[in-house]
Amino acid sequence: MQPSDISWNDEARAKILEDSDRVLRNAVLELAKSSEGRSSDEVYADLFSALKDKFIDFEPGPDIRTYADAIVAGDFAE
Repeated sequence: MQPSDISWNDEARAKILEDSDRVLRNAVLELAKSSEGRSSDEVYADLFSALKDKFIDFEPGPDIRTYADAIVAGDFAE
């Protein structure tokens, strides 16, 4: 067996992605409840803080900015 042969099976990979999406969703919705009057940069920083310790080797991408902007715009239903 080669090192490149070591990977999660499709079922585990799908579960990992599902769990990851749930963590992101919960963080976004929680901040949407309490971020009225805050800037997008402040919300971005809070999202980053909420997510950084939940993932191995976390690197924020443009998604975090998109969700911070949407929170500030009030785009999420309560």
